[in-house]
Amino acid sequence: MKQPIYLDYAATTPVDPRVAEAMTRCLTMDGIFANPASRSHRYGWQAEEAVENARRQVADLIATDPRAVVWTSGATEANNLAIKGVAQAHGKPGSHFITSTIEHKAVLDCFAVLEEQGYAVTYLQPNEQGEIEPEQVAKALRPETVLVSLMLVNNELGVINDIEAISQLCRQQDVLLHVDAAQGAGKLAIDAQQLGVDLMSLSAHKVYGPKGVGALYVRRTPPVVISAQMHGGGHERGMRSGTLATHQCVGMGEAFAIAKLELEQDQHHYHALMSALVDGVLAAGDVSINGAASNKVANIVNFAFHGQEGDRLMMVLKDLAVSSGSACTSASVEPSYVLQQIGVGRELAHASLRFSVGRFTQMDDIDRAVASVQDGLAKLSRLS
Repeated sequence: MKQPIYLDYAATTPVDPRVAEAMTRCLTMDGIFANPASRSHRYGWQAEEAVENARRQVADLIATDPRAVVWTSGATEANNLAIKGVAQAHGKPGSHFITSTIEHKAVLDCFAVLEEQGYAVTYLQPNEQGEIEPEQVAKALRPETVLVSLMLVNNELGVINDIEAISQLCRQQDVLLHVDAAQGAGKLAIDAQQLGVDLMSLSAHKVYGPKGVGALYVRRTPPVVISAQMHGGGHERGMRSGTLATHQCVGMGEAFAIAKLELEQDQHHYHALMSALVDGVLAAGDVSINGAASNKVANIVNFAFHGQEGDRLMMVLKDLAVSSGSACTSASVEPSYVLQQIGVGRELAHASLRFSVGRFTQMDDIDRAVASVQDGLAKLSRLS
């Protein structure tokens, strides 16, 4: 049976073979398998060295000090640690937080919990392009504001926020800034210091690394204090307890090292693929792009198929592995909340699909995908 064409890299990426190879060296007796916290023998020292090397590789991708990188189980945990950790360390009931209505559920659900605990949260509305404008943040800031939490890159639209400008506003008011960079790492050149962020969430499985591991950047100068959400052993300088999975950390480190080395190459690859995809799909019928057509990462595009029904559209495009929203909400029959927040009607949101390309997508895949869209839309036209 022929496999569908995988165009859902924004949901997850396959592990790069070079990453898988590095991970396998950390699993068995003849490899680096030990507990990195075992300081009394050579096996533990070797595991600690491997984990610290991986920490440096993660830090290098965002141009920061390795000591600012805290291992987590993924970006979801990193988001929880950043948001709840700041609330507990710096806030009190009535303290104010700012986010947007199109953040990932891992962020939105954290703020829902904080609201239940008595904190005040302002949810900024994006413009029609899917951007949160710095002026909106400036107007929303209050004397009691503790934290602003915004995405670097939106996971459904690929749109990039002006984090550097937002960070300047936050710094002027002595407000902390957390950025979910899960979709930006490996797609954009990131310098944590230049961006001016205080906390940044990262994920391995969006960058050709394994699932189940991520990291939180925590600014060191001046230091940002957060309260731990996982307790037991005081690992990661007391910010996140738990035995580190050596093979997972090594996998993330290797994936981020490759991303740094091949960033420009990957970007050129994505641009070429996306140019052909966009031209082909837009020419296939009454199709438009949701959100900004520019000011976005090169590997994500969200198409609106006007006049189509979402269910029928997915049926005729069954040869394509694409998404009708973010992976965390794909089981829902509700249309994308992100699209609705930028002004896309429910019916059109149901008939919108996110296509995302990656390192292992070939131009032949794009040609086949475009042909599938053209044939599918023609079939729907005949049926109607």
